[in-house]
Amino acid sequence: MSVFSHIPTIKFEGKGSDNPFAFKRYNPSEVVLGKTMEEHLRFAVAYWHTYVATGSDPFGVGTADREWDKYDGLDRAKLRVEANFEFMEKLNIPYFCFHDVDIAPEGSTLAETNKNLDVIVAQIKDNMKATGKKLLWNTANMFSNPRYVHGAGTAVNAGVYAYAAAQVKKGLEVGKELGAENYVFWGGREGYETLLNTDMGFELDNLARLYRMAIDYANEIGFDAQFLIEPKPKEPTKHQYDFDAATTIAFLQKYGLQDKFKLNLEANHATLAGHTFEHEIRVAAINGMLGSLDANQGDYLLGWDTDEFPTDLYATTLAMYEVLKAGGLGRGGVNFDAKVRRGSFELEDLVYAHIAGMDSFAWGLKAAAKLIEERVIDGIIENRYRSFKEGIGADIVSGKATLASLEQYALQNSAVRTESGRLERIKHVLNEIIFSV
Repeated sequence: MSVFSHIPTIKFEGKGSDNPFAFKRYNPSEVVLGKTMEEHLRFAVAYWHTYVATGSDPFGVGTADREWDKYDGLDRAKLRVEANFEFMEKLNIPYFCFHDVDIAPEGSTLAETNKNLDVIVAQIKDNMKATGKKLLWNTANMFSNPRYVHGAGTAVNAGVYAYAAAQVKKGLEVGKELGAENYVFWGGREGYETLLNTDMGFELDNLARLYRMAIDYANEIGFDAQFLIEPKPKEPTKHQYDFDAATTIAFLQKYGLQDKFKLNLEANHATLAGHTFEHEIRVAAINGMLGSLDANQGDYLLGWDTDEFPTDLYATTLAMYEVLKAGGLGRGGVNFDAKVRRGSFELEDLVYAHIAGMDSFAWGLKAAAKLIEERVIDGIIENRYRSFKEGIGADIVSGKATLASLEQYALQNSAVRTESGRLERIKHVLNEIIFSV
């Protein structure tokens, strides 16, 4: 059954096109810094927002008009699979991502849930073989069901912890079956409301135990995906343990897991943590832990995770600059963890939204490449830190300097001259580059 038959195949027509069903900036075969746009960006569809979300919010029911919602249970799940691959073909998107409960309905028992998953996974596998589409990553939803009200890997009840572990086990098996390139852990309930009833140290120890068991089982079954952790500071849990990139990296280093995990970073999660997206990417990159990106943006006037499609060209440019400087995303990609607005309820809006996001990241990629080719940022930074290239600065960097030698230098050179950071000039140059590509 075709769901998107009325939508034409989306092709690149260039920035002069007025066709709403065409890419203006994203040309998958265009080469940028030695790789095609498709190879750089590795776009993915987020199953949960694209096919499962209804447009509901805390104050109103869903508004989305979706053909598959006329059905229930496995029938609805099967139609979503067909819709997913048709949608990916229409937009030439190579990857998709999902949680276990996105693709198949939960049963009344774990055995029933796994049986439902087996049915849908077989259908997905057939479609992947027929279309050549790939699974960027999968994960287990261990936050929606009421059993996880007090956490999953940080649960206060051993039975809940065991159920979460069983979900992870099945998730790894599904990832292996479908050739997932990554496997993600997102701890939506891995946190606490108050320390008055929480043993934080014990909960973190248990979370690390779960990750170690996952590593062991992946090795046992020959699943060689990159493991990723996705930081988020709050919502739904008041104090989430994976607050941001730095906090997550500290956790991994404490438990000796830093060689087994990288980070899946989301733009809206970064802003909720009080950071920019490019900050989180830089922190991950300088620690060798940049894994993959969830592409969206938040509304700065709202204090929650609005997951809007990315259209901010400054954000996409600076994000892609960090990615390019880090050497790329490797096995990761740019997953549109984004949802259309509640008022954008027609099927066409899903297409328009992905076109906007893909064009915005393609625009950002080209602008970032120009920044690198023209050494705009590199030149500014090299000049700003040039005093560390010679004399006392070189001594500091090499480790030759001591507190005594630095004191002696300071006593002899009391008139230190500082220089302007020229931030306004830099932003003006950035404007010119973004709107010239």
